[in-house]
Amino acid sequence: MTYTYKEDALKYHAEPRPGKIATAITKSTETQYDLSLAYTPGVAEPVMEIHHDPAKAYLYTAKSNLVGVITDGTAVLGLGNVGALAGKPVMEGKGVLFKKFADIDVFDIEVTTTDTEEFIKTVENIACTFGGINLEDIAAPACFEIERRLQESLDIPVFHDDQHGTAIIIAAGLINALKIQEKTLEDAKIVCLGAGAAGIASMNLLIALGASPENIYMIDRKGVIHDGRNDLNEYKQAFANTTDKRTLDDACTDADVFIGVSGPDLLSEASLMKMSAKPIVFALSNPDPEIAPRLANEARSDLIMATGRSDFPNQVNNVLGFPFIFRGALDVHATTINQEMQMAAVHALAELAHKPVPKSILKAYKLDSLEFGVDYIIPKPLDPRLKDTIPQAISKAAIESNVARKPLI
Repeated sequence: MTYTYKEDALKYHAEPRPGKIATAITKSTETQYDLSLAYTPGVAEPVMEIHHDPAKAYLYTAKSNLVGVITDGTAVLGLGNVGALAGKPVMEGKGVLFKKFADIDVFDIEVTTTDTEEFIKTVENIACTFGGINLEDIAAPACFEIERRLQESLDIPVFHDDQHGTAIIIAAGLINALKIQEKTLEDAKIVCLGAGAAGIASMNLLIALGASPENIYMIDRKGVIHDGRNDLNEYKQAFANTTDKRTLDDACTDADVFIGVSGPDLLSEASLMKMSAKPIVFALSNPDPEIAPRLANEARSDLIMATGRSDFPNQVNNVLGFPFIFRGALDVHATTINQEMQMAAVHALAELAHKPVPKSILKAYKLDSLEFGVDYIIPKPLDPRLKDTIPQAISKAAIESNVARKPLI
């Protein structure tokens, strides 16, 4: 029987047992003595140890390797506000990626409220269960306040992947693309189409890495964000430039970089043609980018292009980041994932793309060769070196920035 992709996807999630993740027992349960250690009376011993010293939860429970993937379902993938329960397959999928790529265990938590205060309190009340929290698919601007306040109130990493995970991968790819195009981040004129979580976080990280705020033109549904507008929230206001540019076409004129985190087919060939020589286009709307790669490459032969898709070169994929970032943070019992750690991930990812590609990667992607250049500015998601390179960089940065509670072994 031939199935459609929809039928295949539904069957995949339903059979042979519903869902994609499950718990596993990690200790022997073969004898009566084993069971007495696993539960009563033996379990009383670690209970009292943790009661006297909460830090021992990292030693005697799964906390040290457990991440909570938590959503309110207000911004699920490209599907929008589908609600917390409908977001559960995505949260389970995130659990699959954590386990597959970094051997991190996950409980997915779907919170049925869109009230910011209620959501924050819910997460605060369950946070002691986890070694880290991955916020997921929460709409802007609420996501900014939620993350900030949880970072302030909790002593474990709180990381909104839609913000910082995306920003890290974009920054790593852009650093390499600029190098190839013989441009610098400090001088680059950057257009960001999309002023939600990913766009704002990406531009903030690029500024931390050296980009000039005056050279960044952020665009929302009403056009260029400029200082003459009175409809901006505090997060957009930070990017309000003094400029007479008002449209995407205006902003693209002489721009070096276009970063799209918005929607399909929003960048025209005419706007692309107005960009500077050797332009860089990250059209990251998924599955349909802001401009189709074929059209972009036909319009500009001097282009470097990235998308969010696996069937084109230079895929900007968050799986390059979050599993390994959390792995590095958990390994040293970090209290946060700070900007120093994020920047360490950027540089480690960028540098890895310069190194010879393992034969296993060529085989996995059915390629004869692959080397740093216009079609390879960022590592492939299946690169086995990621699990060593990125966590070590994260752990080292955590230690150096004094947010680690455990030395790196």
